[in-house]
Amino acid sequence: MSENNIDNNTPEVIEDDPVKVRYNKRQALLDAGEEPYARRWDCDAHIADINEKYADLENGCDTEDTYTVAGRVMAVRNQGKISFLVIRDTTGEIQLFCRANLMGAEAYDRIKELDVGDWVGVVGKISRTRRGQLSIIPDEVKLLTKSLRPLPEKFHGLTDKEIRYRQRYVDLVANPEVKDTFEKRFKIISTIRRTMESKGFVEVETPMLHPIPGGAAARPFVTHHNTLDKDFYLRIAPELYLKRLLVGGFERVFELNRSFRNEGMDPMHNPEFTMMEAYQAFTDINGMKELAEDVIQKACMAVNGTLQIEYQGTQVDLSGTWESKTMCQLVSERVGEEVSFDLGVDKLRDLCTKNGIAFEDFWGEGKLIAELYDELVEGTIVNPTFVTDFPLEVSPLAKKKREDGRFTDRFELVICGHEYANAFSELNDPADQRERFIKQVEAKESGDEEAMGYDEDYIRALEYGMPPAGGIGIGIDRTVMLLTDSASIRDVILFPHMRDEATPSK
Repeated sequence: MSENNIDNNTPEVIEDDPVKVRYNKRQALLDAGEEPYARRWDCDAHIADINEKYADLENGCDTEDTYTVAGRVMAVRNQGKISFLVIRDTTGEIQLFCRANLMGAEAYDRIKELDVGDWVGVVGKISRTRRGQLSIIPDEVKLLTKSLRPLPEKFHGLTDKEIRYRQRYVDLVANPEVKDTFEKRFKIISTIRRTMESKGFVEVETPMLHPIPGGAAARPFVTHHNTLDKDFYLRIAPELYLKRLLVGGFERVFELNRSFRNEGMDPMHNPEFTMMEAYQAFTDINGMKELAEDVIQKACMAVNGTLQIEYQGTQVDLSGTWESKTMCQLVSERVGEEVSFDLGVDKLRDLCTKNGIAFEDFWGEGKLIAELYDELVEGTIVNPTFVTDFPLEVSPLAKKKREDGRFTDRFELVICGHEYANAFSELNDPADQRERFIKQVEAKESGDEEAMGYDEDYIRALEYGMPPAGGIGIGIDRTVMLLTDSASIRDVILFPHMRDEATPSK
């Protein structure tokens, strides 16, 4: 459309209201018979491919090579009869060198009406300016989508976390490295999936609505099924369903799943999160150690090309066979005296009090030892360490240790002070499991909101016979944090949960 059309049809606007200005531009386009939202634009190249192909083009050199591309306008500079625009597609950026004498007055006037944020389609020849800037000299620039809301002021390098997390679409535009983090996330997940398949694991799907909360110690979300007139729980873990599949004859299964825990939010926790859970018949926690090492090492190599990485300023070595230490061994080293069940409840309580750790009256020796570990030790571990021999009291689904039934064949993988995986030699004795479920019910009645429910059908499944097995859960979000050097779980979840947006007071 012509410049006259724009001038004649654009209503008077308040110039300090940029959204209103853009809405009026949109209306002017519609009044002139133009479509501000195109239906299609067929590209034949990405910008990164052009930048690579013409990297050696000499300064001041023009070509007759014509390409059709599309991208978002990221910068506009008008200088009379010449305009410079920068557009960005999913692969990179390139300059448009627009000249009125080549495009014609009407087409050039359209260029001058473009705003930062608009999506455009471009047909043009490749050139490098005398100052060395690779450019497209357009024969055509077509508006594909009119942006009605300007990007935030100083959007390049946007740091306001409230905007970044709540408006991820703005964050992705303003901070290209954010897109790189999520591309790495999906590559990590893809690598994990391929690694599991190469080991003979079958990927399965299990329910997200559970009639009984189980598979982990966590507070669940509750929802109501109207037709059944029954409350259900968003799954806190897929464990009990996956182990039912072992009973049914599957030998190796895994699920990349979303789970939900109605708990607090902090840099390491989001109420909705992604896990990879896997169960393998005829192995134990030693097999799960090998699996964890292989999966995480391969994922690290896929995105970093090395197993020597840095996480938040700390050097981490993911290579080789990772160290194993018992929970009691680690607590003893930390407090400077031998810590075990033999100390008894009173002395373990004294140790907690001495170290400023609160405890509940109904906790036994095992829970007290686990709390000492959680509060004093976990945060000090840097390189990958399998923390083993968890007390039975905090491990209701793991097999007891043969040598000492007060402990279980369980490990947590800890790196840089945080848990990344949890694994068991799986409990497959239905009588033992029934007793532990009963104790979980008693704990819940005593006020433990994270205790599991009693799942009678799972007991019935075990009564049919589950083969000896090892099982593991690996936190995908935390693994992505580690491998992309991200400080917060919100940095690796595209749309993290947020508190309600503050509304201006009237």
